[in-house]
Amino acid sequence: MNELKIATRNDVTAFQPGQEISGAAGWKLDKKVDWIEIRLFWYTDGKGTEDVQVVDTIRFDNPLQEAAEPYRLVAPDFPYSFSGTLISLMWAIEIVLASGSDAARVDLVIAPKAEEIKLTPHAGP
Repeated sequence: MNELKIATRNDVTAFQPGQEISGAAGWKLDKKVDWIEIRLFWYTDGKGTEDVQVVDTIRFDNPLQEAAEPYRLVAPDFPYSFSGTLISLMWAIEIVLASGSDAARVDLVIAPKAEEIKLTPHAGP
């Protein structure tokens, strides 16, 4: 059974745009794989079509079957993490095998003040 782990430095999961997101990813694999990727991405959840956008990747080609690697990425300027009545946008970082069969992830917040934006319904004029 493959073991995949990803963590942020000091378990910090909330970032401001432009801040460094760093940590370590580790794996212990049953068999050799062509590559492993760390992906920084956002996704939507709620009513309507769900969207996903990978904004940055770090790829390890022909990785050892057991290893731990540091990573460093930068929190993008946008879009911001937000929660609304009908839809929310969340960020995450994940480690994924080439086969796509295994992954591990950590949910993140990327927004000004490193706080998720809470949208409230407009009550009218």
